[in-house]
Amino acid sequence: MLPDNAAPQPTQNVVELVRAAVPQLRKSDAKVAQLVLAAPFRILDLTVAEVAELAAVSQPTVIRFCVAVGFSGFQEFKIRLAQGLALGRAATHSVILDTDNLTSVANKIFEYTHTSLGWALQHLDKDALEQAVDALASANSIEFFGYGASGIVALDAQQKFPLFDVPCGAQIDAHQQIMRAAMMEPGAVAVIISNTGRTQQLVEAARIAKGSGATLIGLVGAQGPISELCDPVLLVETLDNTNIYTPTTSRIAALVMIDVLSTAVALRRDKHHTERLQHMKQRLNSFRNAAATGAGESESES
Repeated sequence: MLPDNAAPQPTQNVVELVRAAVPQLRKSDAKVAQLVLAAPFRILDLTVAEVAELAAVSQPTVIRFCVAVGFSGFQEFKIRLAQGLALGRAATHSVILDTDNLTSVANKIFEYTHTSLGWALQHLDKDALEQAVDALASANSIEFFGYGASGIVALDAQQKFPLFDVPCGAQIDAHQQIMRAAMMEPGAVAVIISNTGRTQQLVEAARIAKGSGATLIGLVGAQGPISELCDPVLLVETLDNTNIYTPTTSRIAALVMIDVLSTAVALRRDKHHTERLQHMKQRLNSFRNAAATGAGESESES
């Protein structure tokens, strides 16, 4: 069962949520859970009375089961179950088992990631995306704030500064975040990256940056205090899976979103910027080729 007051997130895999809850359910509630696990698609066409009859329990038990796994009742449970099942096999058979061979592990992670990215794209607010690109395209400087795994996304975003064509920074240390946020000015954009949407260090940095006059863009995996401070907010949802071997789908989705933003901004720049990008790429390729050639010559001389 979910902890008290912990409602399932919109993208949680309902089938896996039910499977994980079985050991903690009452015996009668567990009967309903086993029916759901055995025939999840069938549940979608059944009434409370029909589920109760098939599970050999009372109708109140069916309702109690739905509440026990985090839903307000049978109708909400069916709606969320339908949403999860609509995502196909990857969403409902993605849990990695200790008995899986290497091929199964690879298949499950690739399928799970592919399905999660599709879900994120399907639910992306295109108006918010347009507003975010507008803000970044008109910024005189950009700071990316991330903490922990989201800090990796911030560092990747800072690497794309040639596409943004303005000074870019990546702040991943809590003290540096506060310092940089306090020094921001109107015309600057702060991109706050957080999968949970509520990391306290980032909430504080966002509050300070907003007070300094910066425009705040939220890149979050869930609504929370950060999204309340930012405008626009890019809610990039991925399919949650509480299994201990969960792949880093949320980080991959955030990295893809950074690619979208940087590319979209670059496309808005003038021809001169495009020529400079091409020149930069040529110089970088020349450097790489020269480095590779030098390494080969050194090996042959030794």
